[in-house]
Amino acid sequence: MTHMLAELNAQADRSIAAMKAAAEAARRDHAAAELTRHMLLTTARFADLGRAGAIEAVVADWLGAWHLKRDEWPEIAAEMEALTGAFFDYIATPSDATDQAVRDAWAALKAAHDTPERTLEDQMAWRSMCAHGWWGEVNPAPPGYRDHDTARPTAPFWTKSCPPECLG
Repeated sequence: MTHMLAELNAQADRSIAAMKAAAEAARRDHAAAELTRHMLLTTARFADLGRAGAIEAVVADWLGAWHLKRDEWPEIAAEMEALTGAFFDYIATPSDATDQAVRDAWAALKAAHDTPERTLEDQMAWRSMCAHGWWGEVNPAPPGYRDHDTARPTAPFWTKSCPPECLG
């Protein structure tokens, strides 16, 4: 017979593993949703500049929010221009075709940007001034990303231990 403590510990381990996976997925999905929402709203805000003007303004805004310089990320900036153009077209004429163009441009940007070390969703969480605080509690920014933010989490919340008095 499995003793109660062993049974509870095993159940806790399973629940913690499921929570970690769910938290990682929620952070990734929420960062992607926020990035696309910001792109759509920012593109709409600059739409009166025309397609080329909006693209330039949005990419400059995005690079600024992520603390990046265009000449340091030229291939990424080019794909962000394409994504912004797709958003511009979607705003002008929302349709399945313009939605597909946004999806294709998103996939191209991710293909140009994502590496085993970072994804667009990571960059949104680690670099953006629009990052939601709980994202760092799930997957903290590595050194060099938010060094200007001394209050940023440095470890996932589930690695924090209980105070010494709890250890009995």
